[in-house]
Amino acid sequence: MCGRFMLKSSIDEIAGLFDVDQRPNLRPRYNIAPTQDTAVVRNERVDSGNERVGRELAMLRFGLVPHWADDPKVGYKMINARGETVHRLPSFRDAYKKRRCLIPTDGFFEWQAVDGSEKAPKQPFLIRRRDQQPFAFAGIFERWQSKGGAETIESFAIVTTSANRTLAPIHHRMPVVLDSAAYATWLDPTQDARPLLAPCPEDWLEPVMIGQRINKPANDDPSVLTPVDQPITPAQGSLF
Repeated sequence: MCGRFMLKSSIDEIAGLFDVDQRPNLRPRYNIAPTQDTAVVRNERVDSGNERVGRELAMLRFGLVPHWADDPKVGYKMINARGETVHRLPSFRDAYKKRRCLIPTDGFFEWQAVDGSEKAPKQPFLIRRRDQQPFAFAGIFERWQSKGGAETIESFAIVTTSANRTLAPIHHRMPVVLDSAAYATWLDPTQDARPLLAPCPEDWLEPVMIGQRINKPANDDPSVLTPVDQPITPAQGSLF
């Protein structure tokens, strides 16, 4: 599962890495949570046809709302799509076939049960690249309209896979982290991208134990990234 992540790199870094021309005024985000908007990269197409003309950076809501949903609140429960089934489950398959995107990030957060129990207090970790450079999750997106068309929501989900050996001690799932060489394949709906939906190499990422301020989405500042030396104990409890 991936329910929180950050994007603090400058817009120039993001535009260069993902080959987009737009330079929107993006403020650093340190604790992006479901229902919040963040930047995604997707193929841009002309209205008169289906010709691919480049990539665009768009602001979409975290938590996919299928076009057929009666209530957009369903998006809160659809923040992740399992890579093993994204191509065939009704909630995700149309987006997988037609609307894939890259989700720029500088790292994500995961919580480890202190005593191995899901009901136990949880120790938060920041998961980042070892070189601390930005990277991308595999994502899918949808466009939802209310009846009558008064409201339109564009939203996305992060595609996940089984954890590699680096992250498995923390959680059994992880986002699909794409190599930059695979960006074009993932964004091209004519390509079978299922071979990409696998754990990234074990030496790409590193976990950093951090404090419990990350547990509250309202805490969206650099202090949530502060490393700690000692994990929490069951007696301390957790704010998560």
